[in-house]
Amino acid sequence: MVEEVWGNGVKAMADNDGVVTRDEIKRCLKVVMSDGEIKSKCEILKSLANEAMVEGGSSHTNLKQLLETNSPRPNTASNPSMPVEHETGDVINWLLARFFIFLTAAVTVTADDGAVMTKLSAALKNTPPSWSSNTDYCKWEGITCDNSNRVTAINLVDKALSGTLVPELNDLSSLKTLAVQRNHISGDIPYLSSLNQLQQVILDGNNFTSFPGGSFFVGLTGLQVFSVSDNHDLAQWALPDNLTDVTNLQSFQASNANIVGTIPDIFAGLTNLQSLRLSYNNLTGGLPRSFGGSSIQNLWLNNQKQGLSGGLGVVSEMLQVSQVWLQANSFVGAIPDLSNCSALFDLQLRDNQLTGLVPKSLVSSLPKLANVTLQNNKLQGPVPVFKSDVKVDKYQASNSFCLTEPGPCDPQVSVLLDVAGAIGYPMSLAQSWTGNDACKLSYVNCDNSGNVTTVNFAKRMFSGTISPAFANLTSLRTLSLNDNNFVGTIPKELTTLPNLQTLDVSNNNLSGDMPDFPPRVKFTFGGNPNIGKDVSNTSGSGSGSGNAGGGNQKPVKVEDPESGKEIVKASAIGGSSNAHKVGTELQSQGSSDHAAMHVFEGGNVIISIDVLRQVTDNFSEENILGRGGFGVVYKGELHDGTKIAVKRMEAGVMGTKGLKEFQAEIAVLTKVRHRHLVALLGYCVNGNERLLVYEYMPQGTLSQHLFECRELKTNPLSWKQRVSIALDVGRGVEYLHSLAQQSFIHRDLKPSNILLGDDMRAKVADFGLVKNAPDRDGKFSVETRLAGTFGYLAPEYAATGRVTTKVDVYAFGVVLMELITGRKALD
Repeated sequence: MVEEVWGNGVKAMADNDGVVTRDEIKRCLKVVMSDGEIKSKCEILKSLANEAMVEGGSSHTNLKQLLETNSPRPNTASNPSMPVEHETGDVINWLLARFFIFLTAAVTVTADDGAVMTKLSAALKNTPPSWSSNTDYCKWEGITCDNSNRVTAINLVDKALSGTLVPELNDLSSLKTLAVQRNHISGDIPYLSSLNQLQQVILDGNNFTSFPGGSFFVGLTGLQVFSVSDNHDLAQWALPDNLTDVTNLQSFQASNANIVGTIPDIFAGLTNLQSLRLSYNNLTGGLPRSFGGSSIQNLWLNNQKQGLSGGLGVVSEMLQVSQVWLQANSFVGAIPDLSNCSALFDLQLRDNQLTGLVPKSLVSSLPKLANVTLQNNKLQGPVPVFKSDVKVDKYQASNSFCLTEPGPCDPQVSVLLDVAGAIGYPMSLAQSWTGNDACKLSYVNCDNSGNVTTVNFAKRMFSGTISPAFANLTSLRTLSLNDNNFVGTIPKELTTLPNLQTLDVSNNNLSGDMPDFPPRVKFTFGGNPNIGKDVSNTSGSGSGSGNAGGGNQKPVKVEDPESGKEIVKASAIGGSSNAHKVGTELQSQGSSDHAAMHVFEGGNVIISIDVLRQVTDNFSEENILGRGGFGVVYKGELHDGTKIAVKRMEAGVMGTKGLKEFQAEIAVLTKVRHRHLVALLGYCVNGNERLLVYEYMPQGTLSQHLFECRELKTNPLSWKQRVSIALDVGRGVEYLHSLAQQSFIHRDLKPSNILLGDDMRAKVADFGLVKNAPDRDGKFSVETRLAGTFGYLAPEYAATGRVTTKVDVYAFGVVLMELITGRKALD
């Protein structure tokens, strides 16, 4: 009968009529082929049968009829009228019938649980006395069988067993439980991928040396409990992403099992998982977002060798969690509000780097809370007071609370802690802000009356937002928040500080409208690309160069107190972050000219001649950086030490253009932004004199590094640096030539117009100052006044005055020769 053929180990899928689908035959075939002894005999039949299953005949085979008749292979030659389609089906049926006659014996072998148990008994040592060849394996201690003598459970807990587990366990297709914890079994953990009825695999406390990893879980669709904890001899392995295929998984325990890597973000798909225990491994990174909303009740991640890191915010979203062990890691930031974790009874957070205040929800809003550990962190604020029935460690002396006993903090200390909260309670503040005297806190100064007058957070790499709580420090005069990573808006509450004199928020990522501060306040805000923009319309992170355009942005307008007219206040619209910084810093120099600097819709910054004279020490000889065909370049320095380069153009260089035409061309140039082009930050018009303000390049010109090494006592450029510079220059010039709206021809490309930064990356300077490129239709222009430097002039340009992009290509070739040879063009 068909049922007998499929009997031991290969489930019968035949209906009452003996009809078996080809897919069912294929599954049966796959099981049989896993046995090496049978495989060698069946290879030909396997290939024929597989081909038949894919291509041939009807969708069903009446296997019962074929087996009973045992009909010979059909002779199609004796029946030439047989249709080809029918002929093919009969041939396939014959092949499958022959195969299943052979399969009958094969299945009997692979389904022999007794043979598997005999191999297991031989591989294990110190087995119980009942494990004898003279005893039915179903009666062995720890073995459970069903009515068909199929092994369904192996329970050998605390039996002092040694030896190994055999790979043939994968043939116990009725096995539901494998529990061999707390023994001395070693070797490889075998694959069990054929055991789709397996529900529990418990291997704790052994000496296994390797784990198959993600492939172990393939096919284990019924697995509910997996535990491999305390197998410290295991080779390193990572948590597999395909664990999500084990949809019935309820408990995953692998503490002290040599797991490395990060915790994969897969728990949204494990809707039945209640227990995740991974303590004492080498996991790194943060808590995955998919912990939030999961069904996890027991979370053990404590004592990772290198320490898990990041914040604990996602724990507040684990609504079913009851036990959280995160101690002995490197978690940072504040303890989140846990008021929604109503089932929480055990919270272990000691030995981390947690900062901030202990939330009130932890102290009073968790009805089941019984155990808390907080020691050896940097927690701040008042000492929390837990309910009497909560067991708490001695946390007072090992944190940064303002007092050693319960009680409120000093009001100014409380305000500063609110300020710290807005920036995520950084560790640097938690380590230094101890005690209950605000005047003894770092970055804070007070007057003789003990009132806070200065808070200096400049260049501290803080991130977060500017807290409106600063407004409660009513004696505050100086607030320095510059050169950090603050985001959000400038709180309007700061305008109410009655004694504020200086506010510096420059070089952050602030956005939105600027509050209107009183005239007494020296307000510096440059280097914030998104100031003046509606936060909802801001694109990107605002962390870098900003938008070169600014056409959709509105300048902030204030009234000139003398003229009563509206002027445009510098509001960091468009351009690079350096442009904003330069503009607002120059404004803060205190020029008496109310029109010293404006920012217009086009994004170009106008700077007064008085301001430029001030920052360049009246264009002193000591501040000259270089001279060229277009004029002299001076170094300028702002009050905070930021350097700029000011090019003082020679008369007539820009031609006879009027002011509006000149402004229009500069407006185009300020929009040209490329990492290998020196950025034009602003300009000044003073009668016939015109000045341009550029970003400062600290390593000077390529010419100096090629031809003046001895005089300057610098090291020659390495070959790698020369190649990098050549590529940088080529990319910058190519960008100029290929601009979509308006292309440029440099016309004076040479080493002295190639500037280097501290990283020795090159930028092209002085582009766009003489002549635009010919039109897209190929027309060229003719110049009566040659611009450029002999040695770099293309012969055709020198002879005819015709200007095309090939002028720059020729000059670039000369620069390449100089880079390669280290010799000047005219040597």
